[in-house]
Amino acid sequence: MRRLFIALSAVAFHAALPSMILLGGAAPVRAEARLDRVQRTGLMRVCIWPDYYAISFRNPYSGELQGLDVDMAWAFGQDLGVRVSFVESGFSTVVADLLGDRCDIGMFGIGVTAARSEKIVFSQPYLRSGIYAVSSQTHPRILRWDDLDQDGMVVAVQKGTVMDDYASRSLRKASIRIVSGPQEREEEVQSGRADAFLTDYPYGRRVLAVHQWAHLITPDAPVQPTPYAYAVAPGDPVWLDRVNRFVETVKRDGRLEAAAARFGLTPIVARD
Repeated sequence: MRRLFIALSAVAFHAALPSMILLGGAAPVRAEARLDRVQRTGLMRVCIWPDYYAISFRNPYSGELQGLDVDMAWAFGQDLGVRVSFVESGFSTVVADLLGDRCDIGMFGIGVTAARSEKIVFSQPYLRSGIYAVSSQTHPRILRWDDLDQDGMVVAVQKGTVMDDYASRSLRKASIRIVSGPQEREEEVQSGRADAFLTDYPYGRRVLAVHQWAHLITPDAPVQPTPYAYAVAPGDPVWLDRVNRFVETVKRDGRLEAAAARFGLTPIVARD
């Protein structure tokens, strides 16, 4: 009987290991759920990309962070009763930042893609945007969407974005130039090293507002409409459920619509 008890105890211990942490030989303790930690510390760390116009961008004059997702982050923090700390991230680093526990949530219009979904988890969508292109008003050959994927054309995309994924799969004749730094896409077109760059609705609006030379190319039919959602690390269904409840709430009570109107994003609000 004693041997049976020992064997059953060993099985139970190993089954519990995934939810426990051993600290320097001390007794095992259960890993703290993220929602519990956020509420215990009174702080929610939010990954953003601070150059995403109308979504999460740093005002060049005041240095203040602005945009729909900045407002949504403050709103989520208020609902949870905690402070908000913004962590600079980007599309090419957000997966590593979430998995490495640099932030509790990514809130900067992150497109839901198959590749990202293999590593991180998404909330229900709150925005949905297709792909657009920006070229120069004086470009002699690019007048419409079909002019992009032609021999001799160079199309710039930002590394790690939905546009990067689309270009690698869909452009057959044009050359693809991948950039990573803020505003490098515009610089590639202005310098003549690229004929156009791919972007989405929010950033396309930024380019038109800032650059007089820019020409926005809208496809005849939506190109790869992509849902945008909030992202969290996998393995914590309680935290994901709380994020989803927040998204449902701001859709229902009008806070999402109001923020979208403030930043000119009403056409891409996901109301489903």
